[in-house]
Amino acid sequence: MISSISKSHTKFLTNHFISPLPQFTFNQRSLQMARSALDEMSDSGAFIRSPSTFRSFISRDPKSTFPAEPGRYHLYVSYACPWASRCLSYLKIKGLDKSIGFTSVKPIWERTKESDEHMGWVFPDTETEQQGAEPDPFNGVKSIRALYELASENYSGKYTVPVLWDKKLKTIVNNESEEIIRMFNTEFNEIAENPSLDLYPSHLQSQINELNGWIYSGINNGVYKCGFAKKQGPYEEAAKQLYEALDKCEEILGKQRYLCGNSVTEADIRLFVTLIRFDEVYAVHFKCNKKLLREYPNLFNYTKDLFQIQGMSSTVNMEHIKKHYYGSHPSINPFGIVPLGPDIDYLSPHDRNRFSS
Repeated sequence: MISSISKSHTKFLTNHFISPLPQFTFNQRSLQMARSALDEMSDSGAFIRSPSTFRSFISRDPKSTFPAEPGRYHLYVSYACPWASRCLSYLKIKGLDKSIGFTSVKPIWERTKESDEHMGWVFPDTETEQQGAEPDPFNGVKSIRALYELASENYSGKYTVPVLWDKKLKTIVNNESEEIIRMFNTEFNEIAENPSLDLYPSHLQSQINELNGWIYSGINNGVYKCGFAKKQGPYEEAAKQLYEALDKCEEILGKQRYLCGNSVTEADIRLFVTLIRFDEVYAVHFKCNKKLLREYPNLFNYTKDLFQIQGMSSTVNMEHIKKHYYGSHPSINPFGIVPLGPDIDYLSPHDRNRFSS
């Protein structure tokens, strides 16, 4: 039986394209395989994110299955996706982008296969079709879904980004952003331009892990729990937890420059990717409008501080971000209209220099 989300996709596409789409029949197996985050709902109407599947690890050990070799790996991302943007941030600030290439997909979900109605990440046909996105340079596939199907004939999960691809073995190494950034932090230091930058230092790991836990639940995933909720109760509970977590961050950042003190860590990068999208997308699209980021003096200036770290601004493509959210969720924004504002200048001066660096 086709899910209600799938029906909304069909209705949206039928109503908003010039020519009607052809009708297809679907079997249970194809529906189980072709899922997106919009399908992850509990009976109570709450959004529940499923875990990633490919969990291999790249190692400095040259004898490992996936050794840290320059030029061997490629990162597939969407500028719109905060989880993928974490990885891209590491690639840039660790100075790994000359050894590990990356390709971004188009921002708006499209049909990934003619045989079913799954909507997901797709590559442009040409380099000029969508600024910031490129065709797949190695496999010539048309979608992220096709990469997963190359890596596993029996894959039954979501077709998500980021994807860390092994060009030599032609497979997915890992699609869990938390593990990819840990690899980028330590395993490629022999070829990194900034090997001394340690965003997960041993003496702060316990503190970073604690921060990551409640920031992920309340903020990173919290905005999605607000936006994808289908009933008032789960939405209000998620919004309550979101603003409790934001208030807690505001308090911490009133005493020190970054979450763990006066140096940037993994916890800051993980929080940043949500904050940079907050006023532009989540406040409107996900109904997180009780208080804007700009109304938090410490958090707002902290976001500008992180944005101005060398390499970070290049990981933020606000056009892609806004096009994706407002254009890929027809059950939330059926007409795909993208708001004009607020066009925040994150390069403007901040006040975080009042803390020692």
